[in-house]
Amino acid sequence: MKKVAILTLLAGWAILAGATHASAQPGLAQVVALDECDPTTFNAALGADECKNIASGFSTTLPNLVAGAETGTPDPGWDYEPDTLTINPGTVVSVVNQGGEVHTFTEVKAFGNGFVPPLNPGGATTAIPECSGGFGSVAVAKTRILQGSHLDITGLSKGKHLFQCCIHPWMRMEVDVQ
Repeated sequence: MKKVAILTLLAGWAILAGATHASAQPGLAQVVALDECDPTTFNAALGADECKNIASGFSTTLPNLVAGAETGTPDPGWDYEPDTLTINPGTVVSVVNQGGEVHTFTEVKAFGNGFVPPLNPGGATTAIPECSGGFGSVAVAKTRILQGSHLDITGLSKGKHLFQCCIHPWMRMEVDVQ
């Protein structure tokens, strides 16, 4: 009986200590970048290890991805989840790339074209300013998320923030800081 009382007391203390510690830290919100690249077609056209997708049976071939993007009907499996996020000031937005392709999570003033023309609607060649220059731009390169890695976004001010992938410009999301 004495052991049970001690264990209950220790468990309560651990919960209280954990709650105090958690409230002292800013919040964390996770966003997941997803895609379904087909390693065979992507790597043959773009180079070894361009697509590191290990899923089977649910892959998008490179020709199908380009055709859908050019006609304005991009593959819905290439997305950020969730599409919208409401957070408090100080919350860290951690974007995890669980897809097989490289992505960016770039803050933009308005959604628009990326820096890879075949993936823009109609093959448009002009990227929005935040995506201009591709990875040759330090600002764009800093938003790159390699396969299996993550990018933490901190210091977002109150208001609406728009993010998109500068490679796959239909991958978009809104973060509202309240």
